[in-house]
Amino acid sequence: MQLLFLVFGNNLQNHFQAHFSILSFLRQKNSGLAGITVVTDAPDFYLHLAQHITVHTLDAHTLQEWQGEYRFFWRAKIKALEYAVRQHPEAPLLYLDTDTFLHGSLAKLRQELSDGVAFMHEAEGPLASLTSKTERRMWQQVKDRSFGGVAMHEQLLMWNAGVVGIPASKNLEAVGLALRICDELCEQQVTPRLIEQFALSVALAETYTLRAARAHLGHYWSTKDDWNASISAFFLESHLKKRTVEAELAAMSTFDYQNLPIKQKVRNTQRRLENLVQRLFPPQQVNYIE
Repeated sequence: MQLLFLVFGNNLQNHFQAHFSILSFLRQKNSGLAGITVVTDAPDFYLHLAQHITVHTLDAHTLQEWQGEYRFFWRAKIKALEYAVRQHPEAPLLYLDTDTFLHGSLAKLRQELSDGVAFMHEAEGPLASLTSKTERRMWQQVKDRSFGGVAMHEQLLMWNAGVVGIPASKNLEAVGLALRICDELCEQQVTPRLIEQFALSVALAETYTLRAARAHLGHYWSTKDDWNASISAFFLESHLKKRTVEAELAAMSTFDYQNLPIKQKVRNTQRRLENLVQRLFPPQQVNYIE
């Protein structure tokens, strides 16, 4: 099995997250993990892991090319999947957002992929039934139409794309279908925010049996502040103690995964009130070195 990470920019938190996720897999590297590829425009952040991963440097020209005719940024995620599949066509592929970690059995996950089961993190529900403004608008734009040759019906599920597992069988077929759906959605000017997520959801469900990966993998997209604080402290301690990768793997065994929530819902009203309070009561007497 091959792993794939796609990491852009100079935000250190994203790279800390990627390192933490990679370490969580290296703890079970003898369970059929053949390789880890990091596609990034910041390769220097991965020197510490150089003996354990392959870094593919993504230049600005390639990134623009991956965004396609309609300059949809997250089309690059599907193109990264295509790149990885072409590099290792005979191996199952597991793509991971940086804000993920392995807490279950890698051997079981690999076996299911080898048996032809695809994975995404979890089903969010039929697009036709989802309630956010973006999702409602998107459904109105796609219902009763076809994209990539797939009819858009009320039972089509939207899946969370923080994890994308693709079996080796029919892998190029599945990725090609996701690209076609993505491009046709862009061509028809469908609300773009969730296009690559929906394209992957539909393509994998059309090609394989699609299951949730959350029994094996944590995805803390809604609780990043808590996890970022703990992960930053972990790597700060690593730096101060000059830990090797092997020492970091040993330290991971004492990390308390269950102490931090991986999911929570914060109401928009709370966010608006917090922003209002910050505007009404800004910091006072702010001083800098003269």
